Parts: sequence; C-alpha cells; structure tokens
Amino acid sequence: MLFRDLVELCSKLEKTTSRTEKVLYIAEFLKKLDLSEVKPAVWFLTGRIFPDYEDRKLDIGWATVSKVLKSLKSTGRLLAKPMTILELHRALLKISLVEGEGSRRKKERLLLSILSSMTPNEMEYFLRILFGEVRVGAADGLVLDAIGKVAGVDEDTVRRAYMFIADIGELAETALAKGAKGLRNATLQLFRPVRPMLAEMSYDIRSTIRELGGIAAFEYKYDGIRLQIHRKGNEIKVYTRRLTDVTNSLPDVVEIARNIRADEYVIDCEALSFKDGKPVRFQDLVKRIRRKYDVRRMVKEIPLEIRAFDLLYLNGKVLVDLPYAERWSLLEKIVDEEYLAKRIVTGDPNEAKRFLEESEKEGHEGLMAKKLDSPYTPGIRGKYWFKIKPAQTIDCVIIAAEWGHGRRRGWLSDYHLAVLDEDSGEFVMVGKTFKGLTDDEFEDMTKRLLGLKIGERGHIVYVKPRIVVEIAFNEIQRSPKYKSGLALRFARITRIRYDKSPYDVTTLSELKRLYEKQFEKKSRIEE
Repeated sequence: MLFRDLVELCSKLEKTTSRTEKVLYIAEFLKKLDLSEVKPAVWFLTGRIFPDYEDRKLDIGWATVSKVLKSLKSTGRLLAKPMTILELHRALLKISLVEGEGSRRKKERLLLSILSSMTPNEMEYFLRILFGEVRVGAADGLVLDAIGKVAGVDEDTVRRAYMFIADIGELAETALAKGAKGLRNATLQLFRPVRPMLAEMSYDIRSTIRELGGIAAFEYKYDGIRLQIHRKGNEIKVYTRRLTDVTNSLPDVVEIARNIRADEYVIDCEALSFKDGKPVRFQDLVKRIRRKYDVRRMVKEIPLEIRAFDLLYLNGKVLVDLPYAERWSLLEKIVDEEYLAKRIVTGDPNEAKRFLEESEKEGHEGLMAKKLDSPYTPGIRGKYWFKIKPAQTIDCVIIAAEWGHGRRRGWLSDYHLAVLDEDSGEFVMVGKTFKGLTDDEFEDMTKRLLGLKIGERGHIVYVKPRIVVEIAFNEIQRSPKYKSGLALRFARITRIRYDKSPYDVTTLSELKRLYEKQFEKKSRIEE
C-alpha cells in the first residue's frame, strides 16, 4: 500500500468528529493492508516510526528538514515514484543506522529522496510523523478499538492483550494474522517485557487508606531505575521501563538475579546504589543504563542493588491476576530480604505517616500504597497503587512557550520556566513543563502569553516575563543545558500565581541552596 493511502486516511480522520466513524475508517484501512505492512502502518498512524521499546533515533531536527526543503524547492525536481509504506519505513530505518563522519550529509540525501516522492499534502503528514505530531485523532485508544473491530472482540479483550503485547503495531499484526483467538491467548511470556504497572499520585495518607479499603501495603518509594528481570534457567535479561534490553550494561544486577531462588521468573524492581549509607541520586544512576563502554569501571563507581516489589511470573505460572498480597508472599520466598522493598501492612494513618518519615529520613522519595487484593495491570494507572510523597514547590516566571501538538494543538502549552538571578537581574531558565493545567487554563494562558509576545523562532514564542506559576518537582539536577546550571526534574504547575510579581519568584541562590540541601539525605557521585 502507498504512503499516500495512509495520508488519505489521516485526512478523513481529521474531517470527522465522530469516534465511531474514525474507528470504522481505521478498521477498514487495517483490513486492506498486507501483513508485512501492518506494523509500520500502525506506527505511522499513531505518530511513531519505530516500536516504543527500540532505542532508535533518526537524529533529524528542524534545521536539517528546512535545509532539505530549500534544496528541493531550488532544484524544482520532478516528483519521484510514490513510496509504499514499507519503502518509507525502510528508508527511515536506513537513516537511523547512519553514523560517523559525514553522517549529516548522508541523512540529508536520504531525506531528500524521501521528500522527492511526496506531494505537499503527503509531506505535511510525513513531517508530523517525523516529529511525533500526527494530530489526526488516531491516538492509541482509537486504534485499539479498530483492532478489536477487525478481530471481532470486545474492548476489554483488546486492552488486556495490549498489556502483554506492548507494541501496538505487533498487536494489530496479531489481530489480523490470528484473529480473536490470538488476542484472547495473549499473555505474559518470558523475555517479552511488559510495560510496568503505574500509580496515581496522592498527598494524603488517610484518604489513600480509605480509597484502598481501610488497610494497605506501604512500601518505600525508591528514586531508582525501574527494571524488569526475566529468567529462564541460566538465561537472564534485564529491561527498562521503556522495555529496552540493558542486560549487558548491568552485570551486577544480573549477578543478584542469579541468586534468586527460582528457575523461571519475572520480577518488577528498582535498581539503586548507595554511597556513605545514602542513596545515590537518579541523575547519577542513569549513567549505568545502555552503557556500551567502561561497564566494569561504572560497576565499581556506581554498584547497583535491587529492591524487588512484585512478581509477575514464577516457574511456568503467570501471576498477574493473583492478588498483590499473594504475589508478595511468593516473592519473599525467593528473594533475600536485603533485596526486597522495605514494607509494612497497616490501616493506621499514624503508623503509615511514621513509615513515610522513615523513608524520607533515609533519603528516599516517599511511599507506595498498594491495595492488598489488586491484580498487576501492565501499563495501566489505576486506583490500585498510589505514590505518596511531600510536594516541594518553587515559584517560576514563564519566559517562553512552545506550540503544543496532539491534544494540545493550537495552544501555547510547553512553558519555559525561569528563576531570578539576583546578581545579573536576569531570569534564567531551569526547565520546561506542559503538565498541570486544564484545557480551559491552557486556552486562557495562550491568550495571555500572546499578549506578552516579544518574538518568535520556529515553534517557540518568547514573552515578557510576567506570569508567575507555582511549580512542584521531584528533584533539582545540575544541567549544562541551562545558563542557571540547574534543572527541575518532573516539573509540573500546581497553581498560576497572578497575585505575584515576576520579582517575587524563587531566586537562583535559593534554588542552589535547595539543590545542596538534597545531599543532606542523598549521596552524590563527584563529576
């Protein structure tokens, strides 16, 4: 099938607001595909180029695209033969493999050959895909419904299958190749990682206990690297939360995994490291992930331990539908206590609060609260698990904003956050966020920011520093990217402070003090 057929589908999807019609259009499109085309077609349709678990990048920015477009315009070349979906995907794969000396020119030539085959309309959609901005309403949910329609199964069956077949392209391929039976038989398999179960945020222990039925398990919330460990006999694989295989980078984790008392298992855990009795910060831990060189040196510098907290598979049995309490009981039989998450079970808010304070005192993030009879739902953020941690906030001023995409298209919704450098009198950037506002607030904020516009470059609008926002964050990190030298990790807006002047915001010196204060409880690896 030609790429232009996919573009025609995208155009049809944009012209209708009916969810039912959209699902029908996608289902009809899927039925027309050859089996070999299904994966790339679905990836393109959902704004992907490669599956989520592949750590593969094109490394093509707007500057490169702009240069190629100018070249195309100046040469006035004739339209080349239109590409099929498979040909386009293979061409993009080829670009991703280009590296080394002269790679930029090679990528430009390959991109030129792709764009030469496209009409202006096709080019527009291709560039949206290239930058993850498909914006056709073909979110995963719509495609999942279409897959269900093609296979003749209900919504619950499709979504359960998606828990175990974590790639939506492969899920569609399974539906078309094996039908309803293929989706119903989808289950957890060794060495096929699933997306981790997610948690809701909570700042109140009492209400969380009530939500979880009056009693809950509370575990330390570690600021580590989320890992999934698979074992079958002597073969062990370690995967990140993005499903990337990092086994070769983490020999110390593999060694711990070998001492777990089971021949076959899938364990969910956090990897962390300690220095001088304190947990090493996340910013240093990530140096261990995907490292190809100097692995032994890094093992010595940042040795990892695990804290296991769930068991998904054990000796031939899938456990995800068992209650959490039963999974934990099996887990503690095969994992030594030192490698288990620290945990209590209680319905007493005061006891849980003391446990939270103990976790914080030891330098950890807070607590996880878990419903005792909850299943393990891969990739789902439900009301079974809650993150409990105190929110730390600062005040920032917005100095620029980026036009959003997808659901946020048409709004300035990715805000550049700054604090005040008292020495220079400048507002210096410390991060970006699009999290925390409602649709109405995005719309109102867009109007206000456009009224403060002082310039524009690409998709970034620069504004007068006037609007103050209260920002919650998880951690302050050193960052050479920003003039301030610091960056907020997981920043999110908690309030818009129209009552505050830009000169009331947090100062850079205050932020530096907060950064240093982190290490009263956290250890650091010297640069």
